[in-house]
Amino acid sequence: MWTLHGSAVFEVRKRGNLEMAVNRVPVLKRCRALGLEPAYLGYDKKSNRSNARTGKKVSEYGLQLREKQKAKFIYGVLEKPFRNYYKKADKAKGMTGENLMISLERRLDNVIFRLGFARTRREARQVVGHKHVLVNGKCVNIPSYSVSVGDVVEIREKSRSLQRYKDIVEVTGGRLVPEWLDADLEGLKGTVKALPTREVIDVPVNEMLIVELYSK
Repeated sequence: MWTLHGSAVFEVRKRGNLEMAVNRVPVLKRCRALGLEPAYLGYDKKSNRSNARTGKKVSEYGLQLREKQKAKFIYGVLEKPFRNYYKKADKAKGMTGENLMISLERRLDNVIFRLGFARTRREARQVVGHKHVLVNGKCVNIPSYSVSVGDVVEIREKSRSLQRYKDIVEVTGGRLVPEWLDADLEGLKGTVKALPTREVIDVPVNEMLIVELYSK
């Protein structure tokens, strides 16, 4: 089944009780449209093609919408789940925008990417969805699963010997792991040392514009 979200086309696939969205728009094209470096998605690529919209005046609403689209694209979240993230962030104590970004950062697929167990965010979602990940010794195949302090996240033993992970480690070995995570790349195991703060989340999203958008 195909569905349209903003300017992005998704194929929604059902696997058991899960719905997985596969973005069919080329990554570089989407990055150009959002003014986003592909590196934030894990891609070591750059495009020489310029964005045709560069230099054009963007409305206040357009700026707000672009920030929401960037956050959704980076973390691989569709509109309805993203709105639910926002509602929970708005009800929680503290700043709504910061709460939103922290909730997105705590997603299991993001943690797999941050630990270096996947080359790209898209691959991280696949790794989780294919039941290669254990959290505290139990298999978790839900990319949106929210990790907590003290959680041990690892690639299951049967999967560690796969050539796929040897190739992954070769690419991600020099990647900087956020200070709120402790990674054992050789053992494909990591620990959540603390909850992330907005200051250590290195994504180029102005969450205040997202708050303004939803506050209208």
